[in-house]
Amino acid sequence: MKLDSIDLRILDAVQKDGRITKLKLAEVAGLSPTPCWLRLRKLEQAGIIAGYQARLSPRKIAPFATVLVEVTLANHRQADFARFEQAIAQMPEVTACWSVGGGVDYILKVVARDIDTYQRLIDRMLGDEIGIDRYFTYIVTKTVKEDSPLPMSLFSGE
Repeated sequence: MKLDSIDLRILDAVQKDGRITKLKLAEVAGLSPTPCWLRLRKLEQAGIIAGYQARLSPRKIAPFATVLVEVTLANHRQADFARFEQAIAQMPEVTACWSVGGGVDYILKVVARDIDTYQRLIDRMLGDEIGIDRYFTYIVTKTVKEDSPLPMSLFSGE
């Protein structure tokens, strides 16, 4: 699907405010409400808009620890990667997982009640034998920036 500047304005608006009203979205996009709504639906149907969700302030709910983990697998066959990825997909504490190039195979973002809870998760992962050879733990001490909207300039050639 080829995106034009109106589509990019719509995407920018809904990623910043998933609860934006139809009228406000149309105003931001520079369209009347019906054509704007039709464009939004097309973007959703094309899978460009993957979904909507609320962004929580977890520290207002309870204390927690965020941990970044570098993981290197013992073996590098397709089956080894698949086994690891299937296991990670079932762990709600792992809120993000990236397969990366370089000296490690994956980087995980783990959210746990505390460091002890995180270590129990790692112990379970090692016990489940999902292919981990080495892991390195980085405790997040301060969040400076997280989950920012995508800059639409990436897609507009600006």
